[in-house]
Amino acid sequence: MRQFITIAGNAFMELVRQPVFLLLMTSSALFEIFLATPYYFAFGDEPKLVKNSVLAVMLLSGLLGAVLSASASFARELRTGTALAVLSKPVGRAQFLLAKYAGLMGALTLLTYVNLVAALVASRMTFDAYGSTDLTAIGLFAGGVGLAYTLGGFSNFFLRRPFVSDTTLTLLVTVTIAALLIFQFTSQQRSLGETGEVDWRLVPASVLILLAIWILAALALACSTRLDMIPTLAICSAMFLLGLVSDFIYQKLGGSLSGGPWWATSLYTVLPNWQFFWLADVLTTGKGSFQWAYVGKASVYALVYVGAALAVAVALFEDRELS
Repeated sequence: MRQFITIAGNAFMELVRQPVFLLLMTSSALFEIFLATPYYFAFGDEPKLVKNSVLAVMLLSGLLGAVLSASASFARELRTGTALAVLSKPVGRAQFLLAKYAGLMGALTLLTYVNLVAALVASRMTFDAYGSTDLTAIGLFAGGVGLAYTLGGFSNFFLRRPFVSDTTLTLLVTVTIAALLIFQFTSQQRSLGETGEVDWRLVPASVLILLAIWILAALALACSTRLDMIPTLAICSAMFLLGLVSDFIYQKLGGSLSGGPWWATSLYTVLPNWQFFWLADVLTTGKGSFQWAYVGKASVYALVYVGAALAVAVALFEDRELS
């Protein structure tokens, strides 16, 4: 167990030290804030547009983060021989791979958390045609990001600590403080005297997206046992696109609620159904409410799929020659 925790911790720190990880985290969060700043003139559907957009940014950034992180933490180590040095110790291949996945899950959870904070701020900043851009909220959030980079530069210059990892971990604190200040001390005026409020239903929606990202991470790790980053990105993107229309494909192949051909059912089972984790329409239309019980059921589906993907990854890694 000590070896597992050590490898997972090292994998986590290695990922948060990647400049591309910090760049992805910062750019996705700032882009979510930007989505709440333009005038959309959407006839009252501005909150729906913003919430759909920020959840889409969260999911796509998680896809890129999963592929880049899996390639950085696993495929590169296989290629450079670092994995061979670790496996020469009393560490099994399955233990090594699962520990890498645990570190990958931790890094992607941090990425999703920062995106969630930005999404909550964006939901409160949303305005209609009679409102205006909340410059105070933008300044506070941008100040939180700038403060994290400043503290990271200070620790790097004076304390000789790594800039990227310190900035990444500091960013978690500064954006949280900035969000709390925005929620507590600022307000956003809309038409008819309404005031913008935080849509806390984004929290369970983001948890569902995090589960989808963990599935993508397991698929990316399985591909990284044999492939480099570009082929891994291509395969994961294909699985992502096919999973979005898996229900449509199943129906076209003759499947229905009562069943279908065995090969259509098998294909439907292999493809991850991302619609289980994408409930933005329910969130924005107001025709239903999120229930944490549904999140629990989706967690079971994600756990089973991740387990199957990791089993395939272990099987592919067991007979992989290391040099």
